[in-house]
Amino acid sequence: MGQVHLTAGPVEYTEVGDGPPVVLLHGLFMDESLWDATLPLLPNGFRYICPVLPLGGHRRPMAPDADLTLMGMAHLLADFLDALDLRDATLVHADWGGGLFLTAIGRDERVGAIVILPCEAFDNFPPGLPGRMATLASHLPGGITLAARQLRIGFVRRTPLLFGWMVRRDLSDDLVRRWTEPSLTIPGVRRDLEKYAASTFDKRGLVRDTEALSGFDGPALVLWSPDNRVMPPEHGHRLAELIPRCRYAEIDDAYVLSMLDRPAEVAAQIGSFLIERRDTADA
Repeated sequence: MGQVHLTAGPVEYTEVGDGPPVVLLHGLFMDESLWDATLPLLPNGFRYICPVLPLGGHRRPMAPDADLTLMGMAHLLADFLDALDLRDATLVHADWGGGLFLTAIGRDERVGAIVILPCEAFDNFPPGLPGRMATLASHLPGGITLAARQLRIGFVRRTPLLFGWMVRRDLSDDLVRRWTEPSLTIPGVRRDLEKYAASTFDKRGLVRDTEALSGFDGPALVLWSPDNRVMPPEHGHRLAELIPRCRYAEIDDAYVLSMLDRPAEVAAQIGSFLIERRDTADA
């Protein structure tokens, strides 16, 4: 496990392989293990990097004064790319949509290509029932702790209010314990998650900042799951139409976390995109 020290605080990450960098992101109450089933299926010849963002599953608390609003988190991601001196990276978005705003804030110079799995976009902040529940929990005394404990109860986490609409196949108890342990046992992690989940969202501004992707000039793949009910299917098509050099593809029989529902299919689509991009660059 590597670690970089940013202005906002320490960020851990894992990496495997050598070659052009591919940065795999995750969402709320998750960590780098979101990609464990998919990583071994991705093609060789690339450097796969999984940062542990301060979204509740991280083990190292941020600085007490860290800006963990949505835009603060986008800057944190850009700082992470800077700290590793990544160049021409492929950025893979999943669930959390803040990374889409690097173009809007003028900090996408290290990003050469993007892959967008179902994630927040346009005015879908916070996303659907799970997002609204996270926001509500952040405003209630002890709400984040209660939410984390509820996620550990199988029949409760399978409801639409929690992970029932996030993943089609139930998560293992061990994985959910891993994702929730930091917020239950480390006060600084719980504080970080509360800061992010309680931040306010300017819907019109978020639409504008998403639409800034029309200025992104690298290749892109939108890999949406139309069966999911948290990230609107029309947002996938809208993103693909917005980004100039974009291809659209779908993963059926999957919800938001398609890398858990259909890891082989997700790996095949991402792998094909990565190899095509590398071969084009080498031609």
